[in-house]
Amino acid sequence: MAANDGLVVRIRPPGGRLTAAQAQGVAALAQRFAHPLLELTNRANLQLRGVNPAQHGQLVEALRALELVDGDAATESRRNVQVQPFWAGDDVTSHLAQHLSAHLGAHAIALPAKFGFAVDTGPVPCLREAYADVRLERHADGVLVYADGAHRGVVVPPNEAPERALALAHWFVRAGGAPLGRGRMHALLGTCPLPAEWGQTPVAAHPGCVPGPGPHAAGQVVALAFGLVQATTLARLGALGALRLTPWRSLLVEGASGLTSSAELITDPLDARLRVSACTGAPGCGQAHGATRGLASDLAQWVAPASVLHVSGCAKGCAHPRPAATVVVTPQGFDFVRRGLAASPPDISGLDRPALDQLLQHEFGHAPQL
Repeated sequence: MAANDGLVVRIRPPGGRLTAAQAQGVAALAQRFAHPLLELTNRANLQLRGVNPAQHGQLVEALRALELVDGDAATESRRNVQVQPFWAGDDVTSHLAQHLSAHLGAHAIALPAKFGFAVDTGPVPCLREAYADVRLERHADGVLVYADGAHRGVVVPPNEAPERALALAHWFVRAGGAPLGRGRMHALLGTCPLPAEWGQTPVAAHPGCVPGPGPHAAGQVVALAFGLVQATTLARLGALGALRLTPWRSLLVEGASGLTSSAELITDPLDARLRVSACTGAPGCGQAHGATRGLASDLAQWVAPASVLHVSGCAKGCAHPRPAATVVVTPQGFDFVRRGLAASPPDISGLDRPALDQLLQHEFGHAPQL
């Protein structure tokens, strides 16, 4: 993808995991071909920015040598599989993700670019809020496969789950879910009911589990401020163990413990930086009307614990396309959406910076810690 600062190259690690060698290899490639600051996205992908178009081919071949590139672009576009990162070696998650990816690569199905699958087969689902159109979750009798937005699905043995997930994707295409090459499962279900065969087993209600930074059974989770990590830091983390990418802009470092917070890494679940999100902003994005990440860092002090503030450089809202308290940078100042998207009609428009600070203090009722 083209951006103001060069090409953006997105890496989809197989199974949502970088081996130690792959992490260190990607870090070296970022230093050679791109900005030495990488981005972890809310789809658990890794991005390199500032790539010179003339060197794109060399970079792709180097990524291919690291086994991080598919055989062709069409295969890679279909292999959009998010994996819950807290799997253990003896559960079905890694196996399911591998076989689902293989099924997607072997079938030339015309899915939209953002159509995705979530392999969420841990003890409790933790990817309910992650972007996916077909979901696979653990069930007492096997694996529950269901469409995003549906209240029922089917339970099948684990070895049959990838095929059933692909069958649901085929139904989506046949039902007209992507007439212009774009579309999502949840939207289709609003106008087209699923076949009766997909209504056998209820999807259990669950409040959702989004594990924060800190120690976990498989290692230690470190969050990244705005999803940004220096190449040298990525290499250092990779030296400690394989890295599992999460859709919460964090990394699980397998087998690691005792990592501490820094300017990049967040290990404290109460860190104020976890309460804000921000897009690339200016000057990296040509559509942004101003800088965003520095602004979000400054505004984090006003955001109350357990709340989220999204700062967007334009009305697209790329960093947080879900309803939230949102600040939008405009040529006339700052707009504020009390709860909505960056494209929603603002509740208050044209704020200057002092007025924005005052408004957020009032909205969140939160005094910064000294």
